[in-house]
Amino acid sequence: MRKSKLLTTVILIFTLISCGGNSSTSHPATADGFSKIEKEIKNKFGDNAYFTDLTIAYSKTIGNIINVTATDTPESLKMGEWNQIQGTWKQNSAISLEVPVGSKAANFMFQLNENINLSKLGELVESSSKELTAKKGLKNPMLYMAMVKFPDNGNLSKTEYTVMLKAETGGTTFTFSYNLNGELIKMDY
Repeated sequence: MRKSKLLTTVILIFTLISCGGNSSTSHPATADGFSKIEKEIKNKFGDNAYFTDLTIAYSKTIGNIINVTATDTPESLKMGEWNQIQGTWKQNSAISLEVPVGSKAANFMFQLNENINLSKLGELVESSSKELTAKKGLKNPMLYMAMVKFPDNGNLSKTEYTVMLKAETGGTTFTFSYNLNGELIKMDY
């Protein structure tokens, strides 16, 4: 399910990029900028919302593209897949979940709080960018995508922050994976 979600997000981004348009006010890929994105998400879904997916992508022509799968009632087993593009939220689909018998649906979802937060993800985008510049000589790496990867088994300790960066001109994608404490797990390119 997560691979198809990522593919859907990437296709959406490229479709929107090809359509052009002016960028709305985008929050920068920093701890402060991502903290503001978290506030926007909480304004839309509430402070106690639950998520299974959360991705922030960036396009020069559009700005930030936020994709979430969210619910405020996990026990309903109903979630919505939503995108925010140029400040406008739109629901793309309704999703019905299945969880193992005897399990609580909330155990397979995360909330934005002190354990998982976008300010930390923004910090990691900043540090990844600095590392890429220092180690690879890549000037001005740009955010391609940043996401919270929550494990299918609901094990909070296995949650990862993933940061994907590219050169301003495109090309190779550099992917950094971190644990919740911000420790680098791996870097791929």
